[in-house]
Amino acid sequence: MSTTEIPRGDSGPRYVRLQAELVLEVTAADELRGSALSRIDEDTFMPGVEREHARAAVGADESEALAYLVDPGELVAGLPGIELVQASWSCAHTEYDPQAEDDWDGDRAADEDDEEG
Repeated sequence: MSTTEIPRGDSGPRYVRLQAELVLEVTAADELRGSALSRIDEDTFMPGVEREHARAAVGADESEALAYLVDPGELVAGLPGIELVQASWSCAHTEYDPQAEDDWDGDRAADEDDEEG
């Protein structure tokens, strides 16, 4: 298959994988945790044992709190011509130095080299 061909299933629909990466700074951990705990408490479909586990995880780790608050399905909800087939996401602490040149600048430079070559 050449790079210009679009993969299609036997039934014809095209599937597109959307990947996004964000680095977020936690500026108010207590507010983040509080919001996540409220979301967990309001979830009427979450079983009690799972609720206890979720509350403990959110209390111990800001990235867990963020994971309970972010829903990638909301990014595409209501877009015309789109049906969400599958979604997964995770949050984790990362090393990040805002003063250092980051990998994303390198990715852009590599893309520019590809366009030139």
